Amino acid sequence: MVSIMVATTALSACTDGGSRPRSASARPAGDGGSEKAAPVRYARDPYPSTYHAYPGVPTLLRNVTVFDGEGHRIDGGSVLFADGKVVAVGTALEAPAGAQVIDGQGKFVTPGIVDIHSHLGDYPTPSVQAHSDGNEATSPITADVWAEHSVWPQDPGFGRALANGGVTTLQILPGSANLMGGRSVVLKNVYGRTMQAMKFPGAPYGLKMACGENPKRVYGSRNQKPSTRMGNVAVDRQTWARAAAYKRKWDKYERDGGDPPERDIAMDTLRGVLSGEILVQNHCYRADEMAIVLDMAKEFGYHVTAFHHAVEAYKIADLLKANGTCAAVWADWYGFKMESYDGIGENLAILEKSGACATIHSDDENGIQRLNQEVAKVLSSAHHAGIDIAPEVAWKWLSLGPAKALGIDAQTGSLRPGKMADVVLWNGNPFSVYTRPEKVWVDGALLYDADNPRLRPVSDFELGQPGEGDVK
Repeated sequence: MVSIMVATTALSACTDGGSRPRSASARPAGDGGSEKAAPVRYARDPYPSTYHAYPGVPTLLRNVTVFDGEGHRIDGGSVLFADGKVVAVGTALEAPAGAQVIDGQGKFVTPGIVDIHSHLGDYPTPSVQAHSDGNEATSPITADVWAEHSVWPQDPGFGRALANGGVTTLQILPGSANLMGGRSVVLKNVYGRTMQAMKFPGAPYGLKMACGENPKRVYGSRNQKPSTRMGNVAVDRQTWARAAAYKRKWDKYERDGGDPPERDIAMDTLRGVLSGEILVQNHCYRADEMAIVLDMAKEFGYHVTAFHHAVEAYKIADLLKANGTCAAVWADWYGFKMESYDGIGENLAILEKSGACATIHSDDENGIQRLNQEVAKVLSSAHHAGIDIAPEVAWKWLSLGPAKALGIDAQTGSLRPGKMADVVLWNGNPFSVYTRPEKVWVDGALLYDADNPRLRPVSDFELGQPGEGDVK
């Protein structure tokens, strides 16, 4: 009898430990009687970078003029890099044992150029319809498309940008036909068999947005919304309202568990923007429209990282500075459509003098090969208008400014020790039309050398064709 009672007591203790059903009155309010499933987060980056830096050797560049990318100039300077990182910048640096030493008397050293606005790979060379993969112009909202899924790594433009332009990092954006054109991707400008092999590790995604003439022209011509600027804003606002509701559902699920909400790939991107994980890169020309977009961002709780093209940015430099929003502009493109009519050559210089974040950009497969000369044009226009900007300060527009607007300024954009050794040796003053890159290093690996035909980039597509690797 005693043994039976002990066994019964033990069984009772086991069931009291949680497996025995409790009465309804004993359940917490809202408990449906079963445990909620633990939340499962979907992959934020399902196409991860496989980038690995090419091998390099410790290198000392000495007797050069240095623009460090942060606004400083060192005459008779030296730059030392090893293991893919900048080690030191100064004067009379000593070379470690086994380092390659390059005397650059009369030459200049800068950080590699960062182009914040490119379509290379999505609109590659040769420019034919079969390669036209930059605009998913089938709906004004295509936040579900990702530019990286169109990137063709064999585009000869990548090698031209490296060898002719000293471009070591670039953002590939969808086109501007749509209000929300999709995600952008940041690439290291290296040879890769795949997009993933070029993908900048850890760089934030961007959302390409557009306001103004392009979306209303594309969709208005089809007799659909938007056909006006007010239609542009209305569609944007309605989409952000849906995105905010989507975010609330997923935030609750990831916090509390239960049944997951229905997945929407486009809304995933917009949720990333509202969470601060994805940066807004907004095509916009007119000052008044940029001001409206800034207020719309406040309405829905996101931040505009940069306005692209921004030909009237000089009119609202104070507003851009106050909102921490960069302007990525051309040197002198204007007048080719109505919203570009008030573009001026002093735009960048006025932004700089106002303390706003200012950068140059290409938006062109040829312009990307001479962004240094585009900045030289700005310096000339500004000087004639009585605005003098030191060349070493202007170099920020080519490297640190765009790196900041891409969220990668802690990794690249200047020659600060510890950053990636993305370095260009120019054969003269980089703001001269007669100057071109002599050597280009990416993460400390020499990928272009004007004196070594074996170190001239040639894409697979070019092999065996006339002009392969031509960098003139």
